[in-house]
Amino acid sequence: MTQPFELPHFYMPYPARLNPHLDQARAHSTAWAREMGMLEGSGIWEQADLEAHDYGLLCAYTHPDCDGPALSLITDWYVWVFFFDDHFLDMFKRTQDRAAGKAHLDRLPLFMPLDPATPVPEPGNPVEAGLRDLWARTVPAMSVDWRRRFSVATEHLLNESMWELSNINEGRIANPVEYIEMRRKVGGAPWSAGLVEYATAEVPARVAATRPLRVLMETFSDAVHLRNDLFSYQREVEDEGENSNGVLVLEKFFGCTTQEAAETVNDILTSRLHQFEHTALTEVPAVALEQALRPDEAAAVAAYTKGLQDWQSGGHEWHLRSSRYMNEGARAGTPWRIPSGPGASAADVGALLAGAARERLRAHSHVPHQKVGPSLIPEFHMPYELALSPHLDTARRRLVDWSHRTGILQEGVWDEDKLAAYDLALCSAGLDPGATPEALDLSAQWLAWGTYGDDYYPLVYGHRRDLATARLTTARLSDCMPVEGERTLVPGNAMERGLIDLWDRTAAGMTPDQRRGLKAAVDSMTESWVWELSNQLQNRIPDPVDYLEMRRATFGSDLTLSLCRMGRGPAVPPEVYRSGPVRSLENAAVDYACLLNDIFSYQKEIEYDGEIHNAVLVVQNFFGVDYPTALGVVHDLTTQRMQQFEHVIAHELPVLYDDFRLSEEARAAMDGYVLDLQNWLAGILNWHRRVDRYKAEWLGRRAHGFLPDRAPGTPALSPA
Repeated sequence: MTQPFELPHFYMPYPARLNPHLDQARAHSTAWAREMGMLEGSGIWEQADLEAHDYGLLCAYTHPDCDGPALSLITDWYVWVFFFDDHFLDMFKRTQDRAAGKAHLDRLPLFMPLDPATPVPEPGNPVEAGLRDLWARTVPAMSVDWRRRFSVATEHLLNESMWELSNINEGRIANPVEYIEMRRKVGGAPWSAGLVEYATAEVPARVAATRPLRVLMETFSDAVHLRNDLFSYQREVEDEGENSNGVLVLEKFFGCTTQEAAETVNDILTSRLHQFEHTALTEVPAVALEQALRPDEAAAVAAYTKGLQDWQSGGHEWHLRSSRYMNEGARAGTPWRIPSGPGASAADVGALLAGAARERLRAHSHVPHQKVGPSLIPEFHMPYELALSPHLDTARRRLVDWSHRTGILQEGVWDEDKLAAYDLALCSAGLDPGATPEALDLSAQWLAWGTYGDDYYPLVYGHRRDLATARLTTARLSDCMPVEGERTLVPGNAMERGLIDLWDRTAAGMTPDQRRGLKAAVDSMTESWVWELSNQLQNRIPDPVDYLEMRRATFGSDLTLSLCRMGRGPAVPPEVYRSGPVRSLENAAVDYACLLNDIFSYQKEIEYDGEIHNAVLVVQNFFGVDYPTALGVVHDLTTQRMQQFEHVIAHELPVLYDDFRLSEEARAAMDGYVLDLQNWLAGILNWHRRVDRYKAEWLGRRAHGFLPDRAPGTPALSPA
């Protein structure tokens, strides 16, 4: 069969190495698969299928340093996960039997108890039998924290198969942002990262959830999945009728040829590997110092990082050899090393190094403050009607008083003219048109505080190139939000005064868990400002995927969503908010708002602020295109994110309500939450259209900078 496109050249600087226990793992996994019922008689595989796929070779390449028993166990896990995938394809995807597929998936978590002493059901098929056996053999060697993380990754891997099945049933192809997010779950690479810990060293629990470790896992996952999409396009799209493939997603989004889409997927794959390396070399050492890791803990993180690199190179090598994938004409092995050993080939290493250097250099070569002219504003897809609170004028007056009282207008960053130009009460009036006067005041003041902080960090700390004080400021802001009666520090500047006031009024009456969630949302936003500042000091335009995901944090999305949920009470179970459809709904809404903001703020940020954190600029840099072309890409993405928001409401939420058997009260509460998000979207667009903050005329008069008669204050550096 002719291949649908020529495989591109892959960036792979790490040499693939082969575990010496390969034959042992092959023999063991074949015997184990037969014992679990996965071979003859299963209707899915014969032994010849298993031998042709050669998962032993995959694991020997991806885990080159573990001992024989560990390699055999890991190989069994991969045999199980690929069998699960093929079994689910035959039993439920080809038949499009959603109900039976969900029933099958609902039972599987029962075989992964955190306490190994917990009884599990009798398995009813080879998937259940394999999972029961593997879990019992694996968890005694790992901590409860690892078990929890690995079981969640496994459940995501299993449950998001329903997302793929639903898209197949509807003939729906995801948009690029949705695809990257969902592919991480259904593609299984976070699950693979858990097995890397088993093979190398367990990541200390206190850093496992930090941004650097999360980014290592996510960049690893994206690179694994995008590489797999390139090799598996023919089998998945042309043979199996799959529509969950990155090449197909970009082919449809850009309206380009399959070859062009494949090259773009490979560019994103390369960018994700560069992000992995950047994080490993800059952010991981910093978090090790901040968290005061012991030498053995730092060594464990280093071993885990190296294990992820081994997986990348080994997984690539396996794709070149497995009968499961199209690999005709692929370059055998990495040209980044001297040609010798498995998979080596001759190559012009100098040319390849030069190509990689150009890609990295481009991210650091932006010239700030280029004149770009007024922002070009397209027509936005907005299906929801705007409603405004009748208390708007009162909220405007009270916001001025509050801003004076907290000192926001006395630090040389904002004055009343700027506050009026930003008209944040107008934004609140559209976000929550039914709010009481007190609730509208609180909303407008939260927006003012967040916008002021977002302006303050780059203007003050960026101007001074003072990352250390920015980190200290962020830590002090976190201390302004006591969860269980901790002593609050004495405020030393406007941000601290404002946050203490907002926290006291917002958190009163909350449970400790609710306060903990709200605090985490604010921390996420303030920590993302430090991430932006770090990039600013390096003059580094972020990787596109990392940018879009961090943009949610810099925009204060978690805070917004927490405030939206606050009035919904206990009627909606927490697991509903954590479900895939609700997270998809929220992320689509947030991305629409973030990208819309980047379109309106392009001139302000690029020309006047010297910023690099703007989606239009990120697209310009990544694709090497001009402003109007990049704007078109970002605008198309806003449209697709809004269409996804509408799709989730129309097709996924009704199914979710039934799956969770929600009461009428819970359904009404969720419908109210959806209405809040719809109002939020309409209000955000209206605010951007009407305020002066992004208009060329106002920017020309009040270019962003310190006020002429005042210098910004320095926060108090010692706790009270």
